[in-house]
Amino acid sequence: MSRKKQRISTEGGESLTQNPFGALEGLRGLPAGPEDSSKVASSAAPAGAPEKTSKRGKKNTNRGRVDIIRQTAHRGGKAVTVVSNFPGIGLPEKKELARKMQKACSVGGTVKEGCIEIQGDKREEVKRILIEAGFKPVFAGG
Repeated sequence: MSRKKQRISTEGGESLTQNPFGALEGLRGLPAGPEDSSKVASSAAPAGAPEKTSKRGKKNTNRGRVDIIRQTAHRGGKAVTVVSNFPGIGLPEKKELARKMQKACSVGGTVKEGCIEIQGDKREEVKRILIEAGFKPVFAGG
């Protein structure tokens, strides 16, 4: 019940059965395209007008609220700074933020269960890094 498909030879000499640009040959009244891309960019904006930039090129300065908590429970009396409630960022970005915090505070840390844990009471340094990243840090808890 299988049907064998006809194969087109690749030997050359045989032309294509359909020309996708064949319909464009009848259009003669079209204007000429741009000759140089640098001329197009300068003619698109009037002289003296400020250039528009998209938001994608700028750093996001309002990424939401995050909580900074100092914990000592179940840690042998040692303090740990925990940053939690990240709105909509993934694990790779959390790991990158944790790495920056560890380097700035000169301590160890990790990412556990969606929270960043930094060894020691380093709330002020962590707050500064989060503000630079565009978050609004809030001290919560004890």
